[in-house]
Amino acid sequence: MAMIKIALVDDHVVLRKSLAVLISMFHGFDIILQADNGRHLIDQLKTNPIPDIVLLDITMPVMDGVETALWLKQNHPKVKVLALSMIKNDFIIIRMLKNGARGYILKDCEPEELRDALHQVNKKGYYYNDLITFKIMNNELCGEFPKLMLTEQELHFLRWACTEKSHKEIAVEMSVSPRTIDGYRDSMFKKLNVSSRVGIAIYAIKSGLVQV
Repeated sequence: MAMIKIALVDDHVVLRKSLAVLISMFHGFDIILQADNGRHLIDQLKTNPIPDIVLLDITMPVMDGVETALWLKQNHPKVKVLALSMIKNDFIIIRMLKNGARGYILKDCEPEELRDALHQVNKKGYYYNDLITFKIMNNELCGEFPKLMLTEQELHFLRWACTEKSHKEIAVEMSVSPRTIDGYRDSMFKKLNVSSRVGIAIYAIKSGLVQV
């Protein structure tokens, strides 16, 4: 069976080399290159084999993970990006998903979760966890979109929810009160069966209501 080719992109050298040792202990994986940032990765891809999976940090100098994920989506769409970060922030997670990331895990995860995430991304094309709503991902990847009746205002809010604006800023954009925005949010939580803004954004992206 062919080895799954992995690229590690992280500017913390000790962590990156430790990850390389750990992943090499997982059956079926081969670390083919390591990079300090997105620009370094791009330079290496000119003379190295193309990896199957890029394990990508977010905060890096020169070219960060958000920019790198988008570049890979545009130039090597078959490469699967798995974000690995200390950042637990809805806006960053949404941006990474919009830029083509297939999963998002935290650096303090257990080794077993990292191994499972790599396997799932390679086999299924995505990895879901508590940061990414399972039901939405599962339904939409299978093409079984929920049969929903969203109001025009809810659709309007849904599109704003995929931006980096706060709920207070969205209220200003929509010319309604923050309490009304809370009402739209709670209604969509119920209709979409999600519990976070990330879940709303995933539905919007996967269903084509927001262009990426």
